[in-house]
Amino acid sequence: MFGLGMGELLIVLLVVLVFFGGSRLPKLGSSIGEAINNFKKGMKEGNDKNDGPKT
Repeated sequence: MFGLGMGELLIVLLVVLVFFGGSRLPKLGSSIGEAINNFKKGMKEGNDKNDGPKT
């Protein structure tokens, strides 16, 4: 994954935990997941509009 090994991922996770704190991580994860879902929905809706009748 992005050329990162297990050690590097563990360090990144530790840094994120220090910056955001344990209590804010679930909210952060939820917000990121919701943003990704909205982005995917917007991309799909944009493609549906472009696939309309061709004249």
